[in-house]
Amino acid sequence: MKAIVYTEYGPPDVLQLKEVEKPLPKEDEVLIKVLGSSANALDWHFMRADPALSRMVSGLLKPKNTILGADVAGRVEEVGNNVKQFQTGDEVIGDFFVDGLGCFAEYVCVSEDAALVQKPTSISFEEAAAVPVAALTALQGLRDHGHIQPGQNVLINGASGGVGTFAVQIAKTFGAEVTGVCSTGNLEMVRSIGADKVIDYTQEDFAQNGQRYDLIVDNVGNPSAYKRFYKSSLNPEGIYVVIAGSFSLLFVAPWMSMTGSNKIVSFTSAPNKEDLNSVNELIDAGKVAPVIDRRYPLSEVPEAIRYLEEGHAKGKVVITM
Repeated sequence: MKAIVYTEYGPPDVLQLKEVEKPLPKEDEVLIKVLGSSANALDWHFMRADPALSRMVSGLLKPKNTILGADVAGRVEEVGNNVKQFQTGDEVIGDFFVDGLGCFAEYVCVSEDAALVQKPTSISFEEAAAVPVAALTALQGLRDHGHIQPGQNVLINGASGGVGTFAVQIAKTFGAEVTGVCSTGNLEMVRSIGADKVIDYTQEDFAQNGQRYDLIVDNVGNPSAYKRFYKSSLNPEGIYVVIAGSFSLLFVAPWMSMTGSNKIVSFTSAPNKEDLNSVNELIDAGKVAPVIDRRYPLSEVPEAIRYLEEGHAKGKVVITM
């Protein structure tokens, strides 16, 4: 089978299209024919081993898992003898962030207990490939870490990106008043997915406009800016959730939370079936839809990652098969 392989850390040029052995499912695994994937920030972080502490997960000197890609949409081609939850022909989506990645390939094997569920029926495989990592991150950031409530004023910084576009839509399903922050060219798109208000960060600094929010979800995670946002833009008892946080923030956040009335949280998502099914229900109900910026074939994953690293993607960058 064809796969994008990397055996050393570095820029996108280390990613190479190669012929590799097709995996065989173990007794508790399913073999999935990949019909779509998408690029996420975690891919380029692992690719570059940036920050350096990520090597503790991905491999100290070289990658342990040589095929990136956490998002999958595809069809079950074969199941192990002990598999009970899936059968051949099932259309599925999954988030394999904690299960070895491997989705930038024509086939991938994973345990049936991984964050793998039936695909939403209302969207295509390519659209479904945009969902798992970004939508789960948005849902868990809002619900589990932001403790979002109906009627709250919620601000989404970086509202036009992969996680941001899902965060705007999911926040609206909770009954929040949503303000999205993005650049000039993305204002209409962010409005179109449900934002009640939009702020053009090239024209207005939301940390200095006098508005305060019950919850801020920051998809940008600029270490030089979060303290200013945190101090000037939160209501008393407000929560500041950083999704693209820096390692320094992981240490600073608990101290800041203990020394003030506000709470600051930095997190990574926890893939699971229940949350992925919850997102699927929102999609099939027409309340949430993936926003896709660009599509790249498998052979052009290096270009897709390079584009994503630039930080200007409007929604998701999808890998087609």
